[in-house]
Amino acid sequence: MKTSSYNETAILQNFEPITLEEMDTVKLMNRTDTKFVLNRTLFNQILPELATSYRVLEIAQKRTSTYKTLYYDTKEFQLFLDHHNERGNRFKVRIRNYVESKLFFLEIKNKFKGRTDKKRKKVEDFQLELTPASIEYINKVIGKDILLVPKLWNSFERITLVNTKEIERLTLDLNLTFEWNDKKRTFENIVVAELKQENVNRNSLFYALMKKNTIRPNSISKYCVGGITLNPELKGNNFKDKLLLIDKLQ
Repeated sequence: MKTSSYNETAILQNFEPITLEEMDTVKLMNRTDTKFVLNRTLFNQILPELATSYRVLEIAQKRTSTYKTLYYDTKEFQLFLDHHNERGNRFKVRIRNYVESKLFFLEIKNKFKGRTDKKRKKVEDFQLELTPASIEYINKVIGKDILLVPKLWNSFERITLVNTKEIERLTLDLNLTFEWNDKKRTFENIVVAELKQENVNRNSLFYALMKKNTIRPNSISKYCVGGITLNPELKGNNFKDKLLLIDKLQ
């Protein structure tokens, strides 16, 4: 961890592990997502309470995984603007490197009527210029031809928890870093939590803990936060409350 005052690594030793193969039963590629943003100090207080109901993903004896992502958008940031303008049917396109697993996937997330449908295909590496095969795949999934270019680098550390009783995964993202050209911003003191379920279940332990600590669901997008942070000239009125919350927590 980048900040020694946080002790997630020690707390996670109290969780039962789960392997990547075992986790295949809860892929949840079509699901509902409920996101929360909280201060990392509060997160460290809550984390021990989750050990009774969740197992932690362990890869190569590590319980925190590193993710690196390259996001794509049109030259005019149309995908960003679709999200900002709350378009009901919108897409996010990225290549993500699952570092410990040594895997790269081209991933396309479609948010439609409150649900998230994720499709992906394995690729060899990041693509600063999308290959013809990647372009064909993207156009097929989105359903039209779209010209995309790289727009944002993002990296973070992720803890993945799997509920022992419900079909539910919980991802907890730490040390969010955004980069593009000579600009860089890191948020060390916030945690973005995402509860992935077949259907929204407010009786989930984590959901209940968020309610207990008056942390409301917040449909935050890492791509949009990074985009507006490094490109303040972008239209961002609808993200103002989210940015104020992050600054307050940070």
